[in-house]
Amino acid sequence: MWIARHLVSTVVKNGHHGLFHRFLGSLPELEHRYLHCTCCWRSRISTADFDLLTSTLSSKLCEDEGKPLDCRYTTEQRAVILQRLNTATENELAEVKLLRGRKSVNIVEYRTRNGPFKDLESIINVPLFKHKTAMIVFNSILNPPEKKERRKTKIQLVKFIKPEVDRKLLEEASCIVSIVCGTDKIAWAHVDRGLNVLDWQQESCHNFMKGTYMASAYLDDISSVVSRMPKADLFVVEKCGITVQNTSLYPVMAHLRTVEAMLFALLGQRSEPDAPPKVLNMVRTAVGRHFGLMVGEARTSGVQMVRQMMTDSVTQKSPRVSFPHSLVVRYRHAFQLGVRKSGDELCDALLQAVAFYEKLNE
Repeated sequence: MWIARHLVSTVVKNGHHGLFHRFLGSLPELEHRYLHCTCCWRSRISTADFDLLTSTLSSKLCEDEGKPLDCRYTTEQRAVILQRLNTATENELAEVKLLRGRKSVNIVEYRTRNGPFKDLESIINVPLFKHKTAMIVFNSILNPPEKKERRKTKIQLVKFIKPEVDRKLLEEASCIVSIVCGTDKIAWAHVDRGLNVLDWQQESCHNFMKGTYMASAYLDDISSVVSRMPKADLFVVEKCGITVQNTSLYPVMAHLRTVEAMLFALLGQRSEPDAPPKVLNMVRTAVGRHFGLMVGEARTSGVQMVRQMMTDSVTQKSPRVSFPHSLVVRYRHAFQLGVRKSGDELCDALLQAVAFYEKLNE
C-alpha cells in the first residue's frame, strides 16, 4: 500500500481552515511528491510515476479481459479443452482445478440443455463462470497437476501377539513352532498352516529352578532344547499371565522370564537389522479364551480338548487337527483324565499352535 508523504488540502469546516490547509504564499510550491510503502516505509516512487504505472496496468488489464478466450489458445489446445468439457462426467470434471462442487454440475446441465460447447467463450454462459475462472480451468485441463502417489500401507495389528505386528507377517508363515515353558521342562509343537502336526515333543531341563538361577546352567539346558527344534517361519513363545503383584509366585515369574529371554536370544538372530522378527509372544489368556478354558481370570487344563483332537484325527475324515500315526501312538496314554501326568506343557504347546492359525482365520 502506498500513501502520500506530502499532503495539501483546502478543507474548510464552519468557516475555519482545515488541518492541512496551506496558506497562500506561506510555503514554496512542492515540485515533487512521493508515495511510500506502508510495509517497509523505505521504497518510494513519485506520484507522477505512480500515476503512469497505474494507467499502464489498468490499460493492460482491460486489454487482457477484453481478449476472447478462443484467441488465447492454439487450435490443438482448444480441441483438448472442448473435448474435456463436452465428454467428461461430473466426477471427472471435479478433478480439474476449481470444478469441484456446483461448477461441474452446472457444466453437465448446460451441455444437456444446449448441447456441447462449440467454443471456449461459451463457457461464460454457464453459471458461476467468469473470464478469470474460465482461464484457470482451461490451464488446469492443459497442464494437470501431477498426482502424488499416496502409498498408505494399512497395518492390521494382531492383539494376541506381542509385540503387535502386521497380520500379513503372520499369515505368510507356512509353519510355526509353538513353545511353552514349564518349571522343569520345555515343550514345543511344530504345526503348519493346514493344522497338520509335524512334530510334537518336550524335553526336561534339570537345572531349572535350582539354586540361584545360574545363567550358564540355564543356557546349557535351553541351548540343548533349541538344537533339537525344527526350522520354522516363526517361533511363538507362550506369554504367561503371572504379574509382579503376586509375590508368592515371584520365583516362578523370574524363572519363566529368564527362559523366555534366552529363547528369544537363541532363536531370534536376524540376518539383517531390518528383517522382521522370527520370535514372538502369544498371550496365554488369549489361547484360553479361544478354547473356552477360562474361569474368571484363571485358565483350566486343556487335556480333554487335546484328547478329543487326537481321537477326531483317527476317526473323522476331516478332523480339526491332523496327527501322524506315530504321534498318536506315542501320546495315546499321556493325557488320561483324573491322573496328573507330565503332559501339561505338551497340551499347551499344541493348543497355542492351533489357536494361532484359527484366530488368524477368524
